[in-house]
Amino acid sequence: MPTRAPTAVIDIGSNSVRLVVYEGAPRAPSITFNEKVLAGLGVGLAKTGRLSREAEDRALSALRRFRLLVGLMGVAEPRVLATAAVRDATNGAAFLDEVRALGLDPRVISGEEEGRLAGMGVLSGIPDADGLVGDLGGGSLELAGVGAGDVGRAVSLPLGVLRVGTPGAATEQMVRACLKEALAGSKLGKKGRGRPLYLVGGSWRALARLDIISTGYPLPITHAYRMAPERPDELRKLIANLDQADPRTLRMLTATRIPTLPAAKMVLSALVAELEPSDLIVSSFGIREGFLYDALTPAERARDPLIEATRAAGRGLSRFGEHGDVLDRWIAPVFDDGPAAARIRLAACLLADVAWQAHPDFRAERGVEMALHGNWVGVDACERVMIAQALFSNFGGGRSFPDAAVAALCPPRDLERAALWGLAMRLGQRLSGGLAGPLESSRLSREGDAVVLTLRKRERDLHGETVDRRLQKLATSLGCRPDLRVRS
Repeated sequence: MPTRAPTAVIDIGSNSVRLVVYEGAPRAPSITFNEKVLAGLGVGLAKTGRLSREAEDRALSALRRFRLLVGLMGVAEPRVLATAAVRDATNGAAFLDEVRALGLDPRVISGEEEGRLAGMGVLSGIPDADGLVGDLGGGSLELAGVGAGDVGRAVSLPLGVLRVGTPGAATEQMVRACLKEALAGSKLGKKGRGRPLYLVGGSWRALARLDIISTGYPLPITHAYRMAPERPDELRKLIANLDQADPRTLRMLTATRIPTLPAAKMVLSALVAELEPSDLIVSSFGIREGFLYDALTPAERARDPLIEATRAAGRGLSRFGEHGDVLDRWIAPVFDDGPAAARIRLAACLLADVAWQAHPDFRAERGVEMALHGNWVGVDACERVMIAQALFSNFGGGRSFPDAAVAALCPPRDLERAALWGLAMRLGQRLSGGLAGPLESSRLSREGDAVVLTLRKRERDLHGETVDRRLQKLATSLGCRPDLRVRS
């Protein structure tokens, strides 16, 4: 899939003003720059109905900087979105005139459109999402149904973390009443009841980070992180005692998000009580990514974001250009993988050469780091660990995953399968020298109790001592014997 010129989205939200610059394949854009300023446009809006001059000045100062930056980065025309605070304020139109005077072209999106774009963002990062999306911002909460690759009905409610106020009995009763009426009137309650609830927004991601800290979960990745529906109420005491916590345990939480946690937990608890969802699943993709995804053609949307992202990474970091697809086709005959496993195997093969610049003693660790902490979407925790295990074995780390806590996120049989992929990848990389040609002219197969490597006669000498050792290792690990064959 071709790459595109840098694209920038400026999001003028109720709590923050953010610039995100994307590059790379359209289906799997990578973030090259991300900066936010907590302008607080929504602070006090519920009482006054207006944006404060102080908040406007902070926002305009950030926007002036962002306008200069995108010009220096070669972004032709940044897309500027304004949401609840600007949409609802009586002086919002006047503020937008000041934004236009900076040379920007802001687009105010309705609450329903904000919900639809949040749903599109979730589908971009979790293509098989099926349930209800909740996007919690500073000024509003958007709800949208998702399923079968599309977004259904969307509604917007005045329940943002800056708007609902301090949690208490009266506030919680108001939130519950507002949610009950909206879910019944829109029929979204029926769509979401007993199904996953997908959480979008910085405050809910902060709750997920707190859950990761409190449970000792071994991966600091919030995208696709699952929380049990009862967890928000269990976090109440932790939130109340955050000021007494050891700062070293809170490194995943930004100080600016901590004040929003009580309101975020209150709204989430009320939503959980109304919907009784099966799971709470965090999405790091929201309206900005949904805006980009919405602009793609149907054919572009149908592409796999994990494969597109790993292919782009492999292309950029390999020695001789991308050859991961060839490597995957070469090792595939040895394994009896269904479509889901074959997809993860391909992702691992696309990353099979990404650590070559590291010192040989640290390539296995580099591969693990790339797999576990890369900005991948369309992948769950177990699948990340499988890719990490394959790369660990591919780079000479062996078949035993180096971190037992992380390994526990994946069934042992899946880890073993991934380790065997890695051994086959390691054989292919050594045989070919990292080039596609030798893989295209040779064949690896499994016939009865033998793992067979077939070479052309003129390339017979590619089978050296190291290649033979790796062939034997793979065959033995599969419970087979190695077999070298030469054809004309």
